[in-house]
Amino acid sequence: MKKHVVLIAFLVSCSQLFAQNNPGKALLDKVHNNIKSFKNVVIEFDYTLENKAENVKQTNSGKAALEGEKYRVDLFGTTQIFDGTKTYTIVPDNEEVNISNTEENNENTLTPSKFYSFYQNGYTYKMLGAKSEGNKKIEFVQLDPIDSESDTEKIVIGIDAKKNQIENITETGKNGTQTILSVKKFLSNQSLPANTFNFDEKKYTSMGYLIND
Repeated sequence: MKKHVVLIAFLVSCSQLFAQNNPGKALLDKVHNNIKSFKNVVIEFDYTLENKAENVKQTNSGKAALEGEKYRVDLFGTTQIFDGTKTYTIVPDNEEVNISNTEENNENTLTPSKFYSFYQNGYTYKMLGAKSEGNKKIEFVQLDPIDSESDTEKIVIGIDAKKNQIENITETGKNGTQTILSVKKFLSNQSLPANTFNFDEKKYTSMGYLIND
């Protein structure tokens, strides 16, 4: 669930200086700063895995709530909660909960709280132009991994230029597989239930779930 795109190595110093003056990086920074201005965001999305050569296409719908470093994601029939300290992955099909310490400090791990900042390290940027989708003007930025050994060929991010919000992210692997995250609904500054980012261990223990920590 965590891996929507792949984060890789830090930019070398000269690449960082170039990125600061790059229009693609500048647009992504606007999106990032816009998101940081909200108390929280709630996103409904489709997650699609597609490999045309293998005639494979699978789409799942999901929902995510993010507040600061905390998050709650419902996808693939599981729920993942990060409460600021630990990550809880609830798997109803297996009647189990897997608990792990946060990997937030691992730069190579993409977590939902990094969804709007993953682009900052490890890529070069270029603008691909814009197109109209309904009443929206969507600007496209391509990210190319600096690490030549990365499994990712490229990442293309579609951005609503008026709202400074991500509309979609398409990651293309070197094996031809594409993963596409398409935002269906974006809400900000919501009145979330107090327990949104809390894990109730007693609840799941009483339901007979196996707690793995």
